[in-house]
Amino acid sequence: MIGVLISTLPKSPIINVPLTLFFIFALSTQVFYPIKKMASLYLIPVTLGDTPLQNVLPAYNKEVILSLRHFIVEEVRTARRFLKQVDRNINIDELTFYPMGKHADVARFSKYLDPLRAGESMGVISEAGCPAVADPGADVVAIAQREGLHVVPLVGPSSILLAVMGSGFNGQSFAFHGYLPINPNERAKRLKQLESRSVAEHQTQLFIETPYRNHKIIADILSTCHPRTRLCNAAGLTTDQAFLQSKSIKEWKQTPPPDLSKIPTIFAIYAG
Repeated sequence: MIGVLISTLPKSPIINVPLTLFFIFALSTQVFYPIKKMASLYLIPVTLGDTPLQNVLPAYNKEVILSLRHFIVEEVRTARRFLKQVDRNINIDELTFYPMGKHADVARFSKYLDPLRAGESMGVISEAGCPAVADPGADVVAIAQREGLHVVPLVGPSSILLAVMGSGFNGQSFAFHGYLPINPNERAKRLKQLESRSVAEHQTQLFIETPYRNHKIIADILSTCHPRTRLCNAAGLTTDQAFLQSKSIKEWKQTPPPDLSKIPTIFAIYAG
């Protein structure tokens, strides 16, 4: 390579020695001292259900995943299954998993990032969709950001954004509220608050429920909200069970949605 570079220099009785040495040094630096990629905390989305990976995840995600050896995960078992779907030849036993699920010790989250601090990239994997969005991965990312560590969110499906996209509601101003109160009176009060906020701010309001209680929250929405308020039921998005439809409360009362009691669903109301 160096010989090729030198041969391209002007054939002149006077050779610019400093310039020649500069080119040789630059090339040798590139060959023998490659620039290392910055150690990063990769936020790795997963599917929202039984969906072929190639339908919702870019090929680049696989490249990143196969380069990692440390994963901070919501549930180890499901993370291992996801990684096997990415590449069935992946050696799971060579990987290290750090749990951040329901029973994980949040105080240990900072310790989990030690490999990243030492210069080794890591991945964060949620149970479904994008990590750190309505997910304990947010605590891990917060620690990384406070310490100035490099964070890289990868592309993948988000049930919240997909619901907003498909609802036909305001996509410039929306808010996700997680689970509403279980107590019927408190839930009705909260629904009224969200409906009023939607009217005042022209804002789309989104929330979720445990699938087996979906039928109950739909009934509560229909009995609590104004007939002209619009409700979007966004269930099983990206899967074969997908159901996505927006109607007014009045219309939903006339034509109720199908049984969504076993399908993860995002609910959105808009009264703006």
